Amino acid sequence: MTSISSLIRVLLPKVQVLKEDEAREEIQRNHSSCRAKDVTRPAKLPVNFFSTRSPVIDLFRGQLDYADHLRQDSEIVLYFFYAPWCGQSIAAREEIEHVASRLSDQVLFVAVNCWWNQGKCRKQKHFFYFPVIHFYHRSFGPIEYKGPMSAVYIEKFVRRVMTPLLYISSRSKLLDFLSNYEPGVLGYFEFNASPQPPGYLTFFTSALHSLKKDYLGTIRFGVITDKHVAEEISLVHSGSVYLHRHVNTSLIYPNDIMNYTAENICKWALENREMLIRWLRPHGGKSLLLNNELKKGPALLIFIPYNPLAEIHPLLDEITKVALEYHSCNKSQAAEPVLQHLGDVDSPAFDSPVPDVHTELSETFSITKYPCCNTVVLPQWHSISRTHNVCELCINQTFGVKPNKVNVPHCNFLEIEAALDSFYLQEHTFFQVISNTIECSNFLSFYSPFSYYTACCRTVNRHFLSFISSEKTIFQTPKVAFSSHGKKDKDDTQNSIPHIEDRNCFIPDLHDNGTNITGLSCRTNKTLNLYLLDSNLFWIYAERLGASRSTHLKEFAAIVDLKEEVHYVLDQNQSLTGSTLENFIKNFSILYSPLKRHLVDDPSVHFHAQRIITEVTTNTFHDTVFSNEKNVLLLYYAQWCGFCASLNHIFIQLARLLPPDNFTVARIDITRNDLPWEFMTDRLPTILFFPHQRKEQSVKFPEDFPVNLPNLLKFILHYSSLSSSDHCTKECLHKETVLQQGHISHLEREIQKLRSEISALHQAHDKLEEQLSKARREEQRLQQQKHTLEKQHKTLQLHSEQLQSTYDQKNQELLAMAEKLQELADASENLLKENTLLRILVASKEGKLQLKDKAKEPVQSEQTLSDDNDVSVSTAATTLGEKRIDNIDTIETEHSSENRTG
Repeated sequence: MTSISSLIRVLLPKVQVLKEDEAREEIQRNHSSCRAKDVTRPAKLPVNFFSTRSPVIDLFRGQLDYADHLRQDSEIVLYFFYAPWCGQSIAAREEIEHVASRLSDQVLFVAVNCWWNQGKCRKQKHFFYFPVIHFYHRSFGPIEYKGPMSAVYIEKFVRRVMTPLLYISSRSKLLDFLSNYEPGVLGYFEFNASPQPPGYLTFFTSALHSLKKDYLGTIRFGVITDKHVAEEISLVHSGSVYLHRHVNTSLIYPNDIMNYTAENICKWALENREMLIRWLRPHGGKSLLLNNELKKGPALLIFIPYNPLAEIHPLLDEITKVALEYHSCNKSQAAEPVLQHLGDVDSPAFDSPVPDVHTELSETFSITKYPCCNTVVLPQWHSISRTHNVCELCINQTFGVKPNKVNVPHCNFLEIEAALDSFYLQEHTFFQVISNTIECSNFLSFYSPFSYYTACCRTVNRHFLSFISSEKTIFQTPKVAFSSHGKKDKDDTQNSIPHIEDRNCFIPDLHDNGTNITGLSCRTNKTLNLYLLDSNLFWIYAERLGASRSTHLKEFAAIVDLKEEVHYVLDQNQSLTGSTLENFIKNFSILYSPLKRHLVDDPSVHFHAQRIITEVTTNTFHDTVFSNEKNVLLLYYAQWCGFCASLNHIFIQLARLLPPDNFTVARIDITRNDLPWEFMTDRLPTILFFPHQRKEQSVKFPEDFPVNLPNLLKFILHYSSLSSSDHCTKECLHKETVLQQGHISHLEREIQKLRSEISALHQAHDKLEEQLSKARREEQRLQQQKHTLEKQHKTLQLHSEQLQSTYDQKNQELLAMAEKLQELADASENLLKENTLLRILVASKEGKLQLKDKAKEPVQSEQTLSDDNDVSVSTAATTLGEKRIDNIDTIETEHSSENRTG
């Protein structure tokens, strides 16, 4: 029993430890199995992105196959691929619904959720941005729309996809088409023979290709079915394609060189198009669009509120007219009808069956109103004369030959050279002419019987030649006389109007609408590229260029010259019209431009009269630095410059030391203010000193010198105009003496202040020394206490170790005594058991003795019995002794086994 109980006491803790280990292993197995499982939350099922009442079919589960099935039954389809979480998609949703509400009866609008991972759209399409708009015109597509996500722009593009070709049925519509600022491609097809003449579908597909390659839709395609209208642009054969260009020669598609395919026609039109004005539409993200365009040269950026769906754009027509005149370098006749049409859009002259007098006149000399001409200034006819003969030499066609107004060949340099040769051979005819009237003479060309030359000359004073480029009309009522080698020819009066590109003051008829901007792009090295931006979408760019934020009419124009790092702003008090743009362009183009460079100012600066350091902005830079009669010390800094901020206290001390009547300490934040290029810097901080008598000779603080108060004072005093050694009068010396005395008194006061501050610092230093001595004594006392405490700590640690060893020893002794007591308890228990057994034996013996007494057996038998009892008692005693020895041995064996197990 004792061995079993001791074994249980020994094994029970081990069993508990094993159970705990098994429990931990089971928990770890469960935890690892939980981590191995997918604990991500599945995506929610998509819901409708568009309203159920919307005309847009919303395939919010990404059913791209069903969208393709719907496309088979519709002629025009718009796909709107979106992501439900995308902010741009959410913003464009309303615009798409607005367009769909207007065109849902003609166009099928389908929206597809291309973000849900279980949809086919997500699996088949891989878009890098959202939303994406694709158009399909029957089987042709997709045509991706990349324009602004605005309803008017999207609707305009949808209508271009619906009708990629414009039907030109009359001459007035032809002029409307050609007068547009966008390049135009016209095709002539006869629909009499068949419903679809050869090449028409190819031409139709090329218009769709142009929309696919040029999302801005800058090329307009039109189709002519009337033979007489086609003849106006020299199209005779059906299937001919004509590319109209305002300035350069218009082109006809070369069928003999290129195959007549839709891709080739589109490529040919894109490569040869003429861009007088270009729209800029930044998409809002990171882009090099503006940088690439501005690197091409000076740019005129015009911001106008533009509605693509409007039928008329008066302001855009004025800008187109200015651009056309600006690029008309040789006043080509092709541009003249367009200018007339833009100048008088409402004139019904072209639609009238009976032309009036004005129409007849324009038809009469339309061939020679702007012929190919060159100005020739003949030398003075006498050495003492102050007069010159100025002639205009023009190349004219024969009267019987009359090309079309819309397609007139341009000047050829060889023809001009031949005309000059013929003119100089007959120079004596025009050399001695002295007349206040303009006399013109015609002489045949030596190279072509179908052309002749016209020379119109007049005598002018020598000083008048300096005004050749002015806009003043010298001859208010000139008398024009014509002769052919001395013979007057009145019939040639209308045909001899010369063209002078940059000297149009000689002949008043050449003042086209009173402007001399015509051909200016070819007469200056500062040619402008014209760009348009919709102020309804991109007004933030105008504000960054200098437009007012409070204006209600969002019209703005600015010239940006990236190479010269300048830009000019059109006065916003003037209305944006064609005349103001012309003056703006002319003022920029002349050699010494009167335009004032616009500099961006910091509007957050508030000026305080009590500030020691003056804060300078772009608007106050000139007044503070140059107009100020003081010496100016200017610090260039930026908000992000940490070292600049560390100089503030130095400049505050410097401003307090310098007399305010003679010195100004200022600073300017160059990140928020523009400066003239000669005062720009690429290092911060930069310190410039402007002496008041030599402001143009500014001095830069040396970069290798540390910026501190003594160095700044030495730098200022060295370059200050007060130390100038120029010759001075007594009054000047007296003023200088007064100034120096005031300066000395000011410095003495400052020195006195410094001395008082130094004495105060000395007193504070003494007090600080006393406090330091007390602190040192306290530190020594604390050190002594520390050492005493360390010794006590060591003593206590030793005592603790001794107590611990004593405790361990006593604990072992107690354990040994407990074991002995346990052994004694077991032995006493065994002795009690043996005592009980002896009592039982004694009782049985006494019973037997009583029985013997009662029976009264003989004495012999008693003696025999006594002997037997002695033998049994000795035997029992012997047996009990052996059992006690066995018990003791058993106890020792169990104790030794317990020690081994423990």
